[in-house]
Amino acid sequence: MAGSINLEVVTPDQSVVSEEAQMVVAPGAFGEFGVLPGHTTFLTSLSLGMIRYKDQSGSERLVFVNGGFAEVMQDTVTILAESAERRRDIDLERARAAVKRAEERLAEASKKEDVDFRRAHVSLQRAITRLKVAETR
Repeated sequence: MAGSINLEVVTPDQSVVSEEAQMVVAPGAFGEFGVLPGHTTFLTSLSLGMIRYKDQSGSERLVFVNGGFAEVMQDTVTILAESAERRRDIDLERARAAVKRAEERLAEASKKEDVDFRRAHVSLQRAITRLKVAETR
């Protein structure tokens, strides 16, 4: 495989990734998609999930992403995410605590009318996904 892809992952607060990659796989709204150098141009929305990419040395890197958009060009993938974290930056204890809090909130939602069930469910899915990214090796 010749060439590389310039991968940019940014949130409203920061640049999370800015490096050359051999390939990128991201969670599109209609399913996961992969990008190699020379890919056709497209724009898509992203769902909650994991971005996987191989850096220039061939090591796989993981990034948690919470929605947003991806613009793919022949040699560039730009991801504008609502929030994102590299695997190495996810605090496991904090992620586990977030899963526990979200599960408790969801249990409350089934008993009380004033608890937003959908919001509690989305929080749980986000917490589980962050934990999955952090624990993937």
